[in-house]
Amino acid sequence: MPRTVLLAEDDRAIRHALERALTLEGYRVTAVADGVEALAQAHRGRPDVLVLDVMMPGIDGLQVCRALRAEGDSTPILILTALVETAERIAGLDAGADDYVVKPFDVEEVFARLRALLRRTEGRTEGRMDGRTESRVDGRADGRAEAGQPDGTAGADGTAGADGPARPGGPAPSRSGPVPEEPDDGRYLAAAGLRMDPRARRAWRDGRELELTRTEFELLELLVRNAGIVLDHSTIYDRIWGYDFGPGSKNLAVYVGYLRRKLDRPGAPQLIQTVRGVGYVLRED
Repeated sequence: MPRTVLLAEDDRAIRHALERALTLEGYRVTAVADGVEALAQAHRGRPDVLVLDVMMPGIDGLQVCRALRAEGDSTPILILTALVETAERIAGLDAGADDYVVKPFDVEEVFARLRALLRRTEGRTEGRMDGRTESRVDGRADGRAEAGQPDGTAGADGTAGADGPARPGGPAPSRSGPVPEEPDDGRYLAAAGLRMDPRARRAWRDGRELELTRTEFELLELLVRNAGIVLDHSTIYDRIWGYDFGPGSKNLAVYVGYLRRKLDRPGAPQLIQTVRGVGYVLRED
């Protein structure tokens, strides 16, 4: 079955050109001219991926993102933006978008970003086989990774989840309820005072539950599964986004900053450490 794309772009020429290009690429496209219709179409039939222009009349692309994420809709979203400032791109990620393309863009880049988003979605639905977790660092399926054993290093398992309405960069609120007791099935991961339940997509630090978006959870899980191992930028981009955005991208640094604000406390060690020129590592010195 062809993948379905909901395209929202108010510029008629861009909308028609991109609709035609996506159709020729094999996608089934529904194209609309504003955010109101985009929300209506998203509610009528869930597409595989959304492509949203930021600047649209009425409800803009960021408002569409926020509305869908607030409803618990985790459909991948690619933002089209003519705003090149870093703060504007970060605003799109904050709103719940998974990736962005800056106008004017090469249509091949749009195709590549969509393929990466769809691979990521497939990984979340197919990452578990017979109770095992697929390793996303060394490419092996290893039952030890699920149990969090030291030699079972693996990436985030990519199970489904949604970026909620909470702002990724905000404080780290706690949900009610104690940390569950350790079961016998090895479902929990633990490292450096962190504990994670990948199946329920819940995480705690020192007994305090963390409120994480989908991308934040997957990034933290990747680091926890590989605690003490320095992961380079390219590896993290490939495992979390499915696409290396290149040395100029700030996506990873933005999300590491979000996690640090939610994980770290004054006077406590910084868990996610930067290895300059290489990448990041989770360890508690």
